Amino acid sequence: MKPQTVRWTLPPTPDVDAVIVGSGPNGLVAAITLASAGWRVVVFEAASRPGGGTRSMELTLPGVVHDVCSAIHPLGLASPALRALPLADHGLEWVHPDVPLAHPLDGGRVALLHRSVAATAVGLGADGAAYRKLIEPFVRSGFDLTDGLLSPLSVPPKHPIELARYGITGIQPASRVARRFTTDEASGLIAGLAAHSMLSLGSLSTAGYAMMLGGLGHLVGWPMARGGSQSIADSLVGVLEDLGGSVVCGTRVTSLDELPPSRAVLLDLTPRQVLAIAGDRLPGRYARRLGRYRYGPGVFKLDLALAGPIPWTNTDVRRAATVHIGATMPEISAAEDDVLRGRHPERPFVLLAQHTVFDAARAPSGVHTAWAYCHVPNGSSVDMTDRIETQIERFAPGFRDLVIARHTMGPAGMEAHNANYVGGDINGGVADLRQFVARPTLGLHPWATPLDGLYLCSSSTPPGGGVHGMCGRHAAREVLRRQPLSD
Repeated sequence: MKPQTVRWTLPPTPDVDAVIVGSGPNGLVAAITLASAGWRVVVFEAASRPGGGTRSMELTLPGVVHDVCSAIHPLGLASPALRALPLADHGLEWVHPDVPLAHPLDGGRVALLHRSVAATAVGLGADGAAYRKLIEPFVRSGFDLTDGLLSPLSVPPKHPIELARYGITGIQPASRVARRFTTDEASGLIAGLAAHSMLSLGSLSTAGYAMMLGGLGHLVGWPMARGGSQSIADSLVGVLEDLGGSVVCGTRVTSLDELPPSRAVLLDLTPRQVLAIAGDRLPGRYARRLGRYRYGPGVFKLDLALAGPIPWTNTDVRRAATVHIGATMPEISAAEDDVLRGRHPERPFVLLAQHTVFDAARAPSGVHTAWAYCHVPNGSSVDMTDRIETQIERFAPGFRDLVIARHTMGPAGMEAHNANYVGGDINGGVADLRQFVARPTLGLHPWATPLDGLYLCSSSTPPGGGVHGMCGRHAAREVLRRQPLSD
């Protein structure tokens, strides 16, 4: 469906209490939270299908399903916003690989992150005890810690003891924590986990990213959604519709003036889009603060249709749906630092998912897929296809011979697919310490704007990027706190 400009005669019901702009997981969770409280809710989405970062499409060949953006979802099981919803009743099924994560190294070596901490430690040999000491406290804390991390501005904080223990190590740079290890396997594993932050591995808090993602691998695994990430969005829409809410797709909102009258408007948008839609109404000081919001590196994404599974040198790599390609801590660190300095690494850190090994329904018999991306400078126009494929070939000789179709998306393509990916930044903005506490502005209630009835619910608000829906949940609860329906 071709996107059209919405006019305020379009809502499916004559009266609504809340309008949400954007149907990513945060927008949909915000809508569900409000609808659960009795609000009449409508969601407007510019694309022809809901989902934002959780959409799937036939990008290469007919019948071959690729996840356009997010592909692996540990937070889908760990987030309190998602695990509380009856998503399975609306078709969502999680597929767990044998091993959450594989990290190949040269010479046929590999570090495997198993669901079991003990099994992972055994595989890390001399560094097994140090790994257990780092990760086990996170895993023992269970959802107490993840719930606290996903609600960073709660006062008083949720589970303060667990958060304090985590913070002592998590605040450190990943490069410093990696000094606890003597093997490339253990330090490389930590580097790959930390590199999801899209920060320098010498930056404060990057150890926290590694601990959280590694801990989630042990706590809930790193699953995929059967049939594609689109099923996450579709199941959220199903829950919303059961509560009386609705989603209108193919409807691009360019101004608040185009929206129907409502008690509250929630924008699942980053600051740049917020300024475009509402800037003329926002107080000048607040608008200037939004204008100073910083976006991070972009991504270059490669989707492949293959004539067979990837022929990894170490066959254990095939046991994992997610593969981190970058070998050692120094190599991964150098690649990420290149990106932050505006350069394109010759050996980029590549994040790869091999879905069809575990979910054959995504492609016709005999066809496999690879989903891969690397970080690039924000707004880059450099084609990284050859560098990504060379990295994969390094650990899987003969891989290129299996490629039967390619689809590429650089930062411009990512932003065209989802306007929240400004310059290809899939995290909704830099997630360093400064912008963790001021996301998008400093304060205990960053989801509320100075404009009465206008709220923000995108990943540019706490707790930040990821498919967890918590930005939307926090924003909706802020609405309910400030504007109870009985008013």
